[in-house]
Amino acid sequence: MQKLTQTLKALSDQNRLRIIVTLMKYEELCACQFTQLLGIAGATVSRHLSVLHNAELVQFRKEGRWIFYKLGAGIAYAQPVLDWINDKAETCPELQADLAELKKILACDPEDICRKQRSGSAAKNRNHNED
Repeated sequence: MQKLTQTLKALSDQNRLRIIVTLMKYEELCACQFTQLLGIAGATVSRHLSVLHNAELVQFRKEGRWIFYKLGAGIAYAQPVLDWINDKAETCPELQADLAELKKILACDPEDICRKQRSGSAAKNRNHNED
């Protein structure tokens, strides 16, 4: 029962659901690509990915300073729910917009995405400290 509850809780957040849908369409994505897609802080994306990882819905690998995520072993457990989600994603305008945006993100060099995110964070920190 605990596995079922953990899986459903992991899928109950809009951003985590967006992550799962994109991973059902693309085999593997970098954490910076999720940050760009979701438009939220990297730390928040990291927390969402951690929840999905704890539920075994995603797994990751590190390559240098890059962290890549793909669907995890727990997917088999949740497959009927994920099939339903995938079905609904086909007609959900928000999720279809995500997939279109992700195509643009994937056309960019991940290094450029990370550089932009780091400089944006630095600017936000400077502005916050000046207030």
